[in-house]
Amino acid sequence: MYELKIKDMFSAAHNLRNFKGKCEHIHGHNYTVEVSFISKNTDKNGLVLDFAVLKEKLKKILDLLDHKYLNEDITFFKKNNTSAENIARFIFKSLKEEIKHPKLKSVTVYETENSIVIYSE
Repeated sequence: MYELKIKDMFSAAHNLRNFKGKCEHIHGHNYTVEVSFISKNTDKNGLVLDFAVLKEKLKKILDLLDHKYLNEDITFFKKNNTSAENIARFIFKSLKEEIKHPKLKSVTVYETENSIVIYSE
């Protein structure tokens, strides 16, 4: 089994609704996103898929989030709280629609260096 990983970053502001604590106030993060794909096979050139293709698809999704106020600028987050968990799920679901092969294994969102969420299905 092969596992491919790519990473990228985006910056965004948000606040957690119905949360008692400092994160209920508007604040921002420089998020790092790591995405893992798996495949049993490679093509005739020994590649699962060109990293550039995977990076382009991820960048397209992260560009939707970059330098946005997630609570108001992204429809998904008008109904879902802007937790790192929901951000990871949003990215996973969006990427899953864009890339059918290789199989999307997980999306990891680093809200900070020490606060990390992994979403998979």
